[in-house]
Parts: sequence; structure tokens; C-alpha cells
Amino acid sequence: MKTVFPIRQFQNLETPFYYYDVVRLEETVHRVGALAAQSGYHIHYALKANSNDRILRLISSAGFGADCVSGHEILKAIETGFDPSAILFAGVGKSDWEINLGLDSRIGSFNCESVQELRLIKELAGRKQLTAPVSLRINPNVNANTHQYITTGIAENKFGINPWDWEPITDILLNSDNLDFTGLHFHIGSQITDLEIFHGLCSRINEISTWFANHRLYPRMINAGGGLGVDYSRPDGPMPDFESYFMLFRDHLDLKPGQELHFEPGRALVAHSGTLISRVLFIKEGINTRFAILDAGMTELIRPALYQAFHPIENLTSSGTVRSYDVVGPICESSDCFGKAVHLPDTRRGDLIAIRMAGAYGETMSSSYNLRKKVKIWYSDEIVTDDAESHTSPGEQAG
Repeated sequence: MKTVFPIRQFQNLETPFYYYDVVRLEETVHRVGALAAQSGYHIHYALKANSNDRILRLISSAGFGADCVSGHEILKAIETGFDPSAILFAGVGKSDWEINLGLDSRIGSFNCESVQELRLIKELAGRKQLTAPVSLRINPNVNANTHQYITTGIAENKFGINPWDWEPITDILLNSDNLDFTGLHFHIGSQITDLEIFHGLCSRINEISTWFANHRLYPRMINAGGGLGVDYSRPDGPMPDFESYFMLFRDHLDLKPGQELHFEPGRALVAHSGTLISRVLFIKEGINTRFAILDAGMTELIRPALYQAFHPIENLTSSGTVRSYDVVGPICESSDCFGKAVHLPDTRRGDLIAIRMAGAYGETMSSSYNLRKKVKIWYSDEIVTDDAESHTSPGEQAG
């Protein structure tokens, strides 16, 4: 699944820009859909990873549902072809207008995260004389062993319903004509690369599902959330191992008759397909550091500044002696750095730089800080590739 960059065509484009490998995305979506179908699993794409219209239309056309965390994501999902009945609405802070939107749109389920939220959904549904489908997002207290900012399933996180609220939640659901209990929702974090962590999640789901069934709430839907990580060190490597991921749940989750298993992948579907293309503005020599200053910054890809996240960085237009560079952007923040001590071939003003694996949480988290304008987007099928002028990554050259 190697991404080929048409360098000659890139030279004529204004930088920075996002570049999406459409073929790679299509292959990933098709493969995941086929694997899920083999086990009867349901996929809901997490729009927060990338809400680009064309990408959403491609994913919705595969028959996937949507995982939304805001009213505007619900509107975008419907606009780009997702079936409202396959939209799941999560988030700890749903406002009244967002809940009303979900009710009016007849979404598949509200993933409820607190007693207060459940009471509000009941009230708003009652005013409309509707029945709201509700899943309970349960905090399973499973540590995902990932970055503290993207861990969501331990006891002191803001997400999910803790055990001391299960009894009052049960009382509300059993005594309301305006709420339909659809199931249980879990999500323990993002960028999880150790599948054994999901084994622990399966054990907790089995225990919690049994507790609710014993209290007369039988979950028809078991939603295991998302979180499957990607290998950021291999931008041209294989997609995440969805086959082993699904097999783990098949082997360790105790699904009862009539129960469905749902997943909410985001990053794992789109990360590999996106690249941020930038141009070198200046090379600056420090006392001990050589800086490559780009025209892209944290406004286009904030993950390195926000999470100290690693992204592979390649010089597309140089094959000179390899040197060490701190690759930084133009934003007036010292944290505006894509990578420190990055080994690149001799880099000069005007060189094209590819920051790989930017398909997830790149474009969707971009901002206009410093009054920068949103950058353009190009797709691989819009640009004719000339193999003689294309770039092969260092890993592919060695392999």
C-alpha cells in the first residue's frame, strides 16, 4: 500500500496542502468492511478523526454508520450520506439543541454519559412525544496505556458512567416510556497498539453486561468503541491488524443471542491515507541545532505540539548527505515543532517536505491561529502520477 507522490506536479501547487491517497483509503475501507461482515459486526466511522466531505462520502458509501460527538457532526454525517439510524451520538456535554437534533433526525442511539444527561434526554423526548434510543456509556476502569490526553476509560476520566450511578440509571430506564434502552457503550482510549488491552476490555464488558441483564436491562447492542492504533513508523506499511482485532473480540466477548457487536474506528481507517505537504522557507543554524523552517505549522497539524506525537517526515526533493534537523513551523509558539533531530537528506529552501500519516486528526483539528487561512486539499486521483518523477520513501528504497 505504498503512497506515490507526484513531485513534478506538486512543485506547481501552493503549499502547504493536505494530500489524500484515495486508493489506499478505498482499500482500507473495503478490507475492514469485508472483515466485519464475516463476523456480522457493525462499523461506525468516528467523524472526529477526519470530517472531510469526500472522505465521509467514500466511507458512507461502504455502508458504515457514523460515530458523532457533536450536533454539527450529526448534520455533516447526514449531509454526506450516512443513514441516520446508523448514527451514534456520544459526548459528555450534549446541549439541548444537539439532543433535539438527534431526536428529530431519528438517530440510532444516544450514548449517554451521566444521570443528568439521561434525565434531560427523557424530558426532551417527552416534550416531543418520542421515544429516545439510549445506550449507556460505561466507564469500565480499563487503562489503555496510551497518552494521558487520549485515555478515556479509567475511573477519574470525565467520560462514561461509573458504577455508583448504575442503580439510579436503571431506575430511570425501567420507569420511563420515553426511553428505549438499546445497549452498552465502551471506549477506553485512542492509539492502542497492544491488543491484550482489548482482551481486558472484553472481560469487563462480559461482567458489566451480565450486571445489567440481571437488573432487567438486556443490552441488544454491545458497542466496544474504537481506539485501535496505527504504526506511525511505517507510513507505507500495512493497515492496522483488524483481522486479529476482530478475532480477539470473537474469542473473548460473550455475546448472548440477539446481541450485536459494534465498533467505532476513526484513526485506523484514515491515518495512512493523508499527508501534509509543505515547503522549506529557511534553514537556520543554531548553536547546536539546525532548523528546517516550513510554511506548514501546528495550525495544519497540531498533534506533535499537543501530544508530542511522532509523524514520519520526508524530504521529497533532495537526495544529498543526511543531516539532522529540527523541523519546525512558522507559528509564534515554541511548541510549533513537527520533529526534533529528524534525519533528512541535505535540505534547502524550496524543498518539498512530506509529513506522513496525517489523515487522522490533521485537517479536522486545523485552525486559523495567527489568522492563517485553511489550506487546500488535493486527492491522488486529481493529479496524474508520473512514476519517473515520483518519490519513493527511504523505507521502500531499503526494502
